[in-house]
Amino acid sequence: MTTDPAPPLVFLVGAGPGNPGLMTVRGAEVLSRADLVLYDQLVPERLLDLAPAHAVRMCVRDLPGNHPDKYPHIHRTLIETASAGKTVVRLKGGDPLIFGRGGEEAEALRAAGLAYEIVPGVTAALAAGAFLEIPLTHRMHSSAIALVTGHELPNKPGNKLDWKAIAAFPGTLAIYMGIARMPVIAAELLKYGKPADTPAAIVERASTGDQRSAYATLGTLEEVRRQAGLEAPGLIIIGEAVAQRPEHPWFEGRPLFGQRVLVTRPAHQAGGMVRKLEHLGAVVSRLPAVEIRDVDNFASVDRALGQLRHGEWDWLVFTSANGVHALLRRLDTIGRDLRDLGGVKLAAIGPKTAESLREYRLRADVVPDTTFSSEGLAGALKPHVAGQRVLLARANRGRELLRTELAKVATVEQVTVYDQVDVTAPEGAVLDALRRGEIRFVTLPSSSIAKGVLAAFDETINGRVERGEIKLIVISPETGKAVRALGYPVAAEATTFTEDGLIEAVLALARQK
Repeated sequence: MTTDPAPPLVFLVGAGPGNPGLMTVRGAEVLSRADLVLYDQLVPERLLDLAPAHAVRMCVRDLPGNHPDKYPHIHRTLIETASAGKTVVRLKGGDPLIFGRGGEEAEALRAAGLAYEIVPGVTAALAAGAFLEIPLTHRMHSSAIALVTGHELPNKPGNKLDWKAIAAFPGTLAIYMGIARMPVIAAELLKYGKPADTPAAIVERASTGDQRSAYATLGTLEEVRRQAGLEAPGLIIIGEAVAQRPEHPWFEGRPLFGQRVLVTRPAHQAGGMVRKLEHLGAVVSRLPAVEIRDVDNFASVDRALGQLRHGEWDWLVFTSANGVHALLRRLDTIGRDLRDLGGVKLAAIGPKTAESLREYRLRADVVPDTTFSSEGLAGALKPHVAGQRVLLARANRGRELLRTELAKVATVEQVTVYDQVDVTAPEGAVLDALRRGEIRFVTLPSSSIAKGVLAAFDETINGRVERGEIKLIVISPETGKAVRALGYPVAAEATTFTEDGLIEAVLALARQK
């Protein structure tokens, strides 16, 4: 009789080359149950959103020591955390076992008697080939690929790289960590007979909107690299396959390729917009200006839910997706379910809010056709609610227009189902990027968020806005009005007052360039 092995507590996970969408489904699965995520510095931080809220997120740069000295601390952290019965995800750039020292970490775990699992990832060479459209293997030009380190351990025991054999390799060379040693690498290959006119490329930050590349021959590659200003981290590709690339690779043709966009939605709502912008080629930063929190006292919410259960309201109106989630989450918390809403009609301010209702198998009876704002919702609802009782589920702050307009024809009350709280210490790194002019587009999805974001701007950032170097894009005329009232120019307003409309406004500005 055999016994099942102990379930792993440590997962060595390849995060991929930099594009968050390239991590595997299995990697996302194990991240979703991590207690500790120990991640490399170049791992896209958006992947950390996949970990549960309670998980500790620790970057290896914060461990003691310089780069060569960190690995004992990494091993100790993995072993001590797993020995305490906690699940650890070691999130590594690229693939754990391709120049990632994953083998050494696995060895340390074996020596400690700990079960582990290795989750492979997309390595940089494969990403560079795909995103630059370099066919790393090609029936006519390359039947093999060699992954080579450009930075070999000086005191490594055993055989060192045989540059004579590498120069004679009949295929594509993908050289990792070699940009700083490019002159030496080129000299070695040329010395052993690699033709100087062999096609070659260097790519920096492959698969991301920051991707930059340069093409030359082996003999001129270092000069071209210097002229282009390409630096580590990067990858060198050498071989006839490089010459098969198209002039304009698919990714670099994306409409927002290389454009830097700031998303200011609350952290838990930003993911969808960030993914869409990245798919369009943008480099996205996040600066949540407000947090969404539960109300301090649920007495009013519970009273409203009791009234809904007893049929005291004809209409329940939501002005945001946050309101939907907050109210229905509270309904579940107090041990009730959707049957309590059986007799009430529902209205939503726009398609995103209506979509949130559908997540609970509820359909909005009224959604404005085109104008997704308080004005649009008031206009759409008035013909339906005359003489009836209307309950508005909303945030702790916001415009009074909807209540005021509906009160002209109906009995209206409103209940605060969630709080919007200003983020008191906006992310310093993002503000620094704005000061340096590294972010071109700032998206503002509501008046309250716009006020919070603009309050964090200083004279340097304001100057860039005034000169048009930073462009403010707003979701609606009402948000534009709030921004202008604060003395800021609005570069564009969305014509459809949704997340997609905001992205379309960014695209329109980018096309003007």
